[in-house]
This record gives sequence, C-alpha cells and structure tokens, in this order.
Amino acid sequence: MSITTLTSREFNQDTGRAKKAADAGPVFITDRGRPAHVLLSIEEYRRLAGSDRSIADALAMDEDLDFDPPRSKIVFTPPDLG
Repeated sequence: MSITTLTSREFNQDTGRAKKAADAGPVFITDRGRPAHVLLSIEEYRRLAGSDRSIADALAMDEDLDFDPPRSKIVFTPPDLG
C-alpha cells in the first residue's frame, strides 16, 4: 500500500492522478500544508467501514429491529418560592 500526498491545488489540477493513486492506497490532500481530506477507493472505504452495503441500502433496511429503551424516571419538583 502506498500513501500519496497532494496539495489542494495539485488535486484540483489533476484529479485523474489522484483517483489512480487512490487505487494503490490513501491519498492525503493538504490545505495550507496540513492534511485536510483523504481520498480512498470504494473498496478500501467499505473495508474500513466494515460493510459491503451501501448507505442507501442501510437506510432502506427492511428488517424489524427490537428496540425497547428503558423508561425514564423524570420527577418534577416544584420550586420553593416561600
């Protein structure tokens, strides 16, 4: 895995180079000399995210979820104004 670093200007001038470099490893894009963004291939992103499902698939899930949160116990105490 190779790591590539590009300035924002280099990235804007040659996005094709950045995309090719992302196939070989992460591409760090700097802004004023500091890392600001990382470009990854979709395969690497999915590996890091831990799922082969797309975000759209995850949001449109058909499964029923069992969600039974504990009941909160809120007690109202009136202020003592006397």
